[in-house]
Amino acid sequence: MSLMGKDHIGYTILRCEYKKIRYICKGANQIWSNNMPHKEKEITKRYYSMGEVTTLFGVNASLIRFYEKEFDILQPRKNKKGNRMFRPEDIESLKIIFNLVKDKGYTIQGAKDYLKENQKGARENQRVIDSLEKLKGFLLEVRDSL
Repeated sequence: MSLMGKDHIGYTILRCEYKKIRYICKGANQIWSNNMPHKEKEITKRYYSMGEVTTLFGVNASLIRFYEKEFDILQPRKNKKGNRMFRPEDIESLKIIFNLVKDKGYTIQGAKDYLKENQKGARENQRVIDSLEKLKGFLLEVRDSL
């Protein structure tokens, strides 16, 4: 894939080896994300394996399995082989659990009680935290480029 230039409207034209000329190609959002980070489109998967989740959170699989057993909010699906497949909702639930237990210092029982009483509020708080972390990353990137 190579960058060809811009057309008369301003779209970036990419040349792909397997196609002739296209406006959008698999690597196009890589090029566009460098120019317009605020319009960056997140690529998410439908399911994440246990290994991907453990590397994402930097913990052992045993801790994830323990949290699955302890918290009703976390219920990953299992495939025919019995491997856990985590949906984006499960990843969001894990972020909430890690925020309560690791960052805020809740006990396991305290986090369970908090989630039973205030599940919607906890999800909304986690969305705000995620957006603030993205904003912080963007601002740090801008600071480093100056």
